[in-house]
Amino acid sequence: MAFALSNMAVSSSAFGTHDAIPARHSPEADNLSPALAWQGAPEGAKSFAVICHDPDAPLIQNGTYGFVHWLLYNLPASTSELAEGTDKGTAGVNDFGEQNYGGPMPPEGHGVHHYYFWVLALDTGLDLPPGLKLHELLDKVEPHLLGMNRLVGTYQRD
Repeated sequence: MAFALSNMAVSSSAFGTHDAIPARHSPEADNLSPALAWQGAPEGAKSFAVICHDPDAPLIQNGTYGFVHWLLYNLPASTSELAEGTDKGTAGVNDFGEQNYGGPMPPEGHGVHHYYFWVLALDTGLDLPPGLKLHELLDKVEPHLLGMNRLVGTYQRD
C-alpha cells in the first residue's frame, strides 16, 4: 500500500490540531514527548510506529527534507496511546543524532514551524532493532502499512 491517510484519528492532550505545542515538549524546557492517542486503527493492525517530522526545517539531508525529531516503533497492537515522556517502544535515531524524542527547536527568528506526529498502523509485528534512521524505518514498514494519520502542532521560538 502506498503512503496515504486513513480514517485513524490522532490526538494529544497537550495540544490540538494546528495549535502551539507547549514549551514543556521542547528543549527550551523539559523536552518531554507529548501524550499521543489514536483511535480507529485499520482492521488487522498488529503494531504501530510513530514519527515526528518538521518539514519546515531548512535542511535537505539523505535525500529528504526537513528534520526528524522522533522515531518510535515496535509498538504492539494493544497500544492506542502514549503517555507524556513515554518509554514504550523502540527508539530510532533522530536528526539530533540521538535515540530519543527531541522536541521542537526551530532556528531563532525562523518563524512558525509545523510538527507532524505521524502514527503508522502495520499489518504485522516487526521486531526492528533500535537505532534505525527514517529512511531505514520507512523501508521496513512500507510493505506492511495498513493506514496512517497525523496530528500537526506548531512551535516558534521567540
